[in-house]
Amino acid sequence: MTTTAAQQHNQPVAPPPPTVAGHLRGYLARVRGGDIGALPAVAGLVVLCTVFAVMKPVFLTAGNFANLFTQGAAVTLIAMGLVFVLLIGEIDLSAGFASGVCAAVLANVVTVLGYPWYVAVAAAVGTGMVIGLTLGLLVAKIGIPSFVVTLAAFLAFQGVALLLIDGGTNISVRDNVLLAVANRNLPPALGWALAALAVAGYATVQLTRHRRRSIRGLTTDPRAVVWGRIGALALILGAAVFILNQERSRNVLIVSLKGVPVVVPIIAVLLVVWTFVLTRTAYGRHIYAVGGNREAARRAGINIDRIRVSCFLICSSMAAVGGIVAASRANSVDANTGGSDVLLYAVGAAVIGGTSLFGGKGRVLDAVLGGAVVAVIDNGMGLLNYSAGVKYMVTGVVLLLAAGVDALSRRRAAATGTR
Repeated sequence: MTTTAAQQHNQPVAPPPPTVAGHLRGYLARVRGGDIGALPAVAGLVVLCTVFAVMKPVFLTAGNFANLFTQGAAVTLIAMGLVFVLLIGEIDLSAGFASGVCAAVLANVVTVLGYPWYVAVAAAVGTGMVIGLTLGLLVAKIGIPSFVVTLAAFLAFQGVALLLIDGGTNISVRDNVLLAVANRNLPPALGWALAALAVAGYATVQLTRHRRRSIRGLTTDPRAVVWGRIGALALILGAAVFILNQERSRNVLIVSLKGVPVVVPIIAVLLVVWTFVLTRTAYGRHIYAVGGNREAARRAGINIDRIRVSCFLICSSMAAVGGIVAASRANSVDANTGGSDVLLYAVGAAVIGGTSLFGGKGRVLDAVLGGAVVAVIDNGMGLLNYSAGVKYMVTGVVLLLAAGVDALSRRRAAATGTR
């Protein structure tokens, strides 16, 4: 038997260089094993966009493309917070009306009391944090099931919102900074600069990770795959910025509408921050551990109660951000802010994107992808003049399919021993 020089000196042997074919085989094996990730959401998004584009060509116009971002922004932000609660196997049914309460606080502080916008934003987010802390303590310390606690809050927050806006009145939001969040666009040059910065940052992270794993002799993705991801992101962002930088105004002499909506980089920054928290910190690993097996996490020394309370706090804080965006888009706050179908769409967005209702599986990106699916359905069916009833039915079917795929993938993972 022959041995290499590295083996003779008891040195670790570096794994063979990864290949694209091997990477593809590994990915297909994971999919067959039940690890499908965001594949259904991406496939659904492609199919829906194709269908609506064929049935209603105006769906592909720059103006409608920009509308998709502003229509789905508030729901997406709320869904990003719900991901944290779903990851630990809990639920928050009050997130929609919590966003309405925070929006009402914002409107009262900036319009009624006359404070600057940053004081109003701090008050709204602070209100969300207090709500999340209260819900988390009731669930973690008192032991009341999250379904019951948040259902009670769902009912109570409707009354709180009515009191804050003095019954059924409407409070206008006139601050230019707040209105810009969901109604203004970035200068075209700034849009290109931010896209280039995003691609450069992503490339730096991917290439640095690849180099470090290669130096340590760890298994890593083929360099061609890494560059493929970078190129795909550059292509997607480049196409999006190019489309959004087109003139969307019907009368340029009155007003010019072009550029990336201001709310887009806000969502992007929050996506990066929360993704970093979940994937690159011990706290994020503890969240997945608690959601995957609470008893095992407790025996490993993780403070279960602290993790649960903090996830509810993050969820309600993100609901507050969603409420701020909703108030900006409507230019006002009323009794319906955060109500109606907001919660249903937010939960649906998280689940449709790939976050499991059983806990331990999901990413913040799932909320963005699911929010895009919900926005496309709502927007496309609106262009086709379908009634609200049909929209709800289609969204419900899509949500049911997503939950079914999640259940089947978990069963497949358990059968193959990958979970």
